[in-house]
Amino acid sequence: MTSAKELRTQIGSIKNTQKITRAMEMVAASRMRKTQELMARGKPYSDHIRDVIGHLANASSEYHHRFMVERQAKRVGFIIVTTDKGLCGGLNINLLKAVVKDIKGWDEQEIEADLCLMGNKGAQFFRSFGGNVVAASSNLGDAPAMNDLIGSIQVMLRAFEEGRVDKVFIAYNVFINTMTQSPSIRQLIPLDPAEDEVLHRHWDYIYEPDAEELMEGLITRFIEAQVYQAVVENVACEQAAKMIAMKSATESAGEMIDDLELIMNTARQSAITQELSEIVGGAAAV
Repeated sequence: MTSAKELRTQIGSIKNTQKITRAMEMVAASRMRKTQELMARGKPYSDHIRDVIGHLANASSEYHHRFMVERQAKRVGFIIVTTDKGLCGGLNINLLKAVVKDIKGWDEQEIEADLCLMGNKGAQFFRSFGGNVVAASSNLGDAPAMNDLIGSIQVMLRAFEEGRVDKVFIAYNVFINTMTQSPSIRQLIPLDPAEDEVLHRHWDYIYEPDAEELMEGLITRFIEAQVYQAVVENVACEQAAKMIAMKSATESAGEMIDDLELIMNTARQSAITQELSEIVGGAAAV
């Protein structure tokens, strides 16, 4: 049986770990609020420009941008957004499982995939799993800057423009609420038309100075904004998942401490009972 001294040492060690996980939970909660505010600030712009681009995709314009042209897929690209650090439960694993399943689906059609990785965890995974990584960004922090992303985004845009990939998808975690984050893979290029039957027949814009010049800048900004918003949303998911994971770890540590203290008290009670029995036995012998 484990001695009382060993049990006290083990309980002290777990209590120290519990203090660390509780502190990490509080830090994650504070960071989550900040990242949620950052996500909320960018969401109206991201949603509105998505609506505008969806309308443009349905419009009967005299100019059709190259990022709106569907073509047969011979090679696809994935922009995969993961976290830089761990201790966030199954957040990265669930996303990477979904990505690998999707890549295998394309592979069964003999269509290869190019990968653009954002976040250290994705880079670590694909170093061991394998894959054609064409661009990577890491150490983005809690408030990622567009300048840190633009290089990797441009690699995928040029690949589509030059015909090296025919579709580009973005994979990231969607922030549903504090308790729930869901992996999402959606098509980024070519742009999907807005799902509104009225727009298919009646919607168009008046372009000034002309459609080509306006859409050239607008659509590129749109794609960059979508990737940036996905990265920011993934950061919010990371902090929420980390807060929940650390809360669970703190509670598990508390349960372990209770179990060990019960064992220690039981052992102490047994020792006291044995000593009393020996004293009684000795007195009877005399």
